[in-house]
This record gives sequence, C-alpha cells and structure tokens, in this order.
Amino acid sequence: MPSSTRDPEIVRISQKGQATIPKSLREKYGIDTPGAVFIYEEDERIVVEPVPSLEELNGIHSSDDREPGDVIEDVREIKREERRREQELADRLRPEDADDE
Repeated sequence: MPSSTRDPEIVRISQKGQATIPKSLREKYGIDTPGAVFIYEEDERIVVEPVPSLEELNGIHSSDDREPGDVIEDVREIKREERRREQELADRLRPEDADDE
C-alpha cells in the first residue's frame, strides 16, 4: 500500500544535524542524490524544496533588472503552480466513490 506524503515519517537527526529525506519523497519531488535542496522557515515550519533543474528555470536569469530575492520567488511560484496542477490532476483521477470514505 503506497504511503501518503501527508503521513509523517520519523527521521533521525545525526550529531552533525543531518537528516535523510525518505526515498519515496526524493523520488516524488525529483531530488537527486547527491544534490541540493532549498531549506527555509515558513509559518513556524521548516520547509525543504528541491532546487529546480536548469530546464525548469528556463531563462529565469535572463533579465538584468531583477532585485535580490526575485529569482527564488519566481522559482517558488513555478513550484506552487506545478503543485496546483498536480493536485488538480490527482483530484480528476481520484475515483468518485473515494469521497464517500
């Protein structure tokens, strides 16, 4: 039975403060190993986001009139839109009788 990404998993923190992202989440979000992720605090939570590939950025650095922080906000917006589309697709594919559970 596949686990939901909403079901929390316990991850141990090493003495160096290192944690391992579970394989199922790395695969789902395309986090390569070795690789890099963004990590930041938002609404009293620690958020981990994959660093987008160069293809996903698709010219995001091409403008010279960007302010510091604009690129990361653009990346976050791309990711939000991607998650929204994935959720819409999941909702469409979910069997109608799943709402009755």
